Amino acid sequence: MASEIFNFQHLLQQIKGIHENLLVQTTRAVNAGLTFRNWLIGMHISEYELHGTDRAVYGERLISDLSKQLTNLKVSNCNRRQLYHYLAFFRTYPQIVGSLPPQFKSLVSDNVDQKYIVGSADPQFQLPPEELTGKLSYTHLETLVGIEDLLKRYFYETECIRGGWSVKELKRQIASLYYERSGLSNDKKKLSELTLDKSEKQSPTQIIRDPYIFEFLGIKSKEVMSESDLEDALLDKIQEFLLELGHGFCFEARQKRILIGDEFFFIDLVFYHRKLKCHVLIELKVDDFKHEYLGQLNTYVNWFAQNEQTDGDYPPVGILLCTQKNHALVEYALAGMDNQLFVSRYQLELPKKEDMQAFIEEQIAERKEN
Repeated sequence: MASEIFNFQHLLQQIKGIHENLLVQTTRAVNAGLTFRNWLIGMHISEYELHGTDRAVYGERLISDLSKQLTNLKVSNCNRRQLYHYLAFFRTYPQIVGSLPPQFKSLVSDNVDQKYIVGSADPQFQLPPEELTGKLSYTHLETLVGIEDLLKRYFYETECIRGGWSVKELKRQIASLYYERSGLSNDKKKLSELTLDKSEKQSPTQIIRDPYIFEFLGIKSKEVMSESDLEDALLDKIQEFLLELGHGFCFEARQKRILIGDEFFFIDLVFYHRKLKCHVLIELKVDDFKHEYLGQLNTYVNWFAQNEQTDGDYPPVGILLCTQKNHALVEYALAGMDNQLFVSRYQLELPKKEDMQAFIEEQIAERKEN
């Protein structure tokens, strides 16, 4: 009987179950560690603002100076904007102190009255701290901090946990005024059921791909952001191809992370072109061409023009590569280039579309043979 039950398929399912269970537990543990870290950073900044003996020396420069020093010390995720987020996070969720593991208790400031912290928010609209840190990622919580109304935030907390929403889904529901629509709905239960049924669920893979997580762990973005083996292999080949052209391409970054508003985006390849004196951004889509892809690349190009272009630089240019099967398409995105002579200069220095298309199709064909 035992041999009939414990067959090969059973073995496969057991190992798959072990893998999935441990993946969930590990990602939750990593995320909780990041959440506690950011909360503790916010707590210590808050305490310094209240009790720091030399706080008057820094005044309004505190966050800026602190960010610079932490960056010099290689402490990740501590730019000026993020430090403000951590401070707001601590002040919004002081009750998280109640969920800190024993080993973290020693990191809590002596000036912090834990009983005061736990009782500082209205318990009627306060989830248990263990539920917040155990079921919501730090990025979820950072998004929720932006909701000032206590009841509204509590609504999204409970719905997010109940529906297992991804961060993207939480932002979508907030933007679609789900709270306000629920208040106006005659059948709130039905609206909730419909919303939860159609919502995107958070997966362990999504959690571990969070930019905060992989920087916290010291993992390079390239190691976690590749969408497929084909995409990763093609990016390697394209990088080599452009550098070997001898036209002035200088490699700068792979999966370059940029922050637009409150959302992170990743640019596949970033080069600086010595002859054109500008940045060249490469986006690869292992897919047929879609207009939104070009729109996305244009956004990146314009972001670079505003944030990375320095004196003496010319406007950046973007190259969109789309491919599926044996078909390839190359499109260029130019930022604010009205001068046709300048556009022509770009066309002379950058690889021809036909050459790029032929190269991509050749690489796909080789990969199929292998």
